[in-house]
Amino acid sequence: MRILAIHADSMSYKANRKTKIAEEIEFREGSMEDCVVLLSSVEKLDEVNPPKVIEASVKEVLQRLEKLKAMRVMIFPFAHLTSTLSSPAVALQILNGMQAGLQDAGVEVKRAPFGWYKEYNIKSKGHPMAELSMTICPYEGHSCDFLCPYCENPIKLRDMSDIEAERSATAEAGNPARVSP
Repeated sequence: MRILAIHADSMSYKANRKTKIAEEIEFREGSMEDCVVLLSSVEKLDEVNPPKVIEASVKEVLQRLEKLKAMRVMIFPFAHLTSTLSSPAVALQILNGMQAGLQDAGVEVKRAPFGWYKEYNIKSKGHPMAELSMTICPYEGHSCDFLCPYCENPIKLRDMSDIEAERSATAEAGNPARVSP
């Protein structure tokens, strides 16, 4: 799962048009003030263990909320953070699970509708910690990085030990040339 968290003064949306996978909704518009917006993409790999993804995402988001001293969240389904989307059923399971888990922890949560084309406005607070990306690993159960042995990430890096060995060899040779990944 990939999440882009934005600490916002406000977030509003209007659901304009259904896609073929759209969930039925009661309200087409929603908003929230002084919140953390979670632009969220559920990935194919998350189908391996949806409960672990839910648990890990809730834990990571709660840690973020604690740092920001925030207790309001808008979950915003956002397919554009990955090229390997999960099935709609699993995506809804995980998004609804996140919502329930955060609510159980005392967070005020709203969720924008899944499977709709939406217009939206986000007014970011613009401080140094206002934006953060997270990649939740369905195997490890926490936020992962490029060292994760299971997850495919958009940035491919050579093995870090090879890079460090090259840097050491370059430094020993007295060559200040930069070794790039």
